[in-house]
Amino acid sequence: MRSLRIIILTVAVALGLSLSAQTDPLLSQHYAVPSFYNPAAAGSTDLLRLRAGGRMQWVGIDNAPTTFLGAADMPLSLFGKKIGVGAVAMQESMGLYSTLSLGAQVAYKLRFAGGTLSVGLQLGMFDEGFKGSEVYLPDDDDFHQGADDALPTTDVHGTAFDMGAGVFYSHKYFTAGISCTHLMSPTLTLRTSSSSSSGVSRAADGAVSGEKVFQYEAARTLYFQAEGNIPVKNTLFDILPSVLVASDLTNTSAVVTARARYRKFLSFGVGYRWNDAVTATIAAEFKNFFIGYSFDYSTSSIAKASSGSHELFLGYSLRINTGDKNKNKHKSIRIM
Repeated sequence: MRSLRIIILTVAVALGLSLSAQTDPLLSQHYAVPSFYNPAAAGSTDLLRLRAGGRMQWVGIDNAPTTFLGAADMPLSLFGKKIGVGAVAMQESMGLYSTLSLGAQVAYKLRFAGGTLSVGLQLGMFDEGFKGSEVYLPDDDDFHQGADDALPTTDVHGTAFDMGAGVFYSHKYFTAGISCTHLMSPTLTLRTSSSSSSGVSRAADGAVSGEKVFQYEAARTLYFQAEGNIPVKNTLFDILPSVLVASDLTNTSAVVTARARYRKFLSFGVGYRWNDAVTATIAAEFKNFFIGYSFDYSTSSIAKASSGSHELFLGYSLRINTGDKNKNKHKSIRIM
């Protein structure tokens, strides 16, 4: 299985085609980091929110995807206007591929229909790497030879400017948003290193003599994200349904989750990843701290080789005053 996976990944790059697929990881706990998918969600609360965590997918299978990400956001008041600012970072490894993305976010907010409507923009960079030095082809492969010139034999990577945008609506009882990541569908050029770039000729694509050039396209991806906050009358429970739908107009994926929260402290629930897995999740919020864990059990035949997927997120939140003046200041009793 390891050999077959590496062959598929290697051949895809070696063909020199502009590859296009859903680029961002689909998180079971997407509701814990809404700004990761939608920059307009930055500053959607009156808290400074810090979140960091990771996902280990298909544990038990070599070279399965491993994702680490962090997100921070907070509201600000600037020139009498409410805005949100944030930052996101994501690193993912999958087989011979490695991905790094960084983004800075800003969201403009206005009151609308009893809630807050935000329009957000994200600017950043996207880096894709391929470990050509670890390419492995078995001796009995009928399609390629170990010395195939079409295969990179050194590590290559490329970097490109990246953008995202979104709209997000926040209400007392629900949130909802639509967004697009990799808005310009950036194409990354991956080059093998050359011993020297001086005194050598360059081709039309900018490659120097002796270099090999490959391309990777970060697919433009659309998202719909929503979460409810429904108090159960005469109880200490809230119901928190949520959904995330992702599509690059070729492939569509979705995560649906239903959670219950007790005393705004402990939450637990189940979910379903479309055509992929069933999910169990548990989380706790105590004072300013957050911890969340989810386990995915695959509903496909991949369950025969994997014990499941795991996600763990940690967070810290701090309430801040975004007003122009401190509304909570007190007069000294000596002058009252």
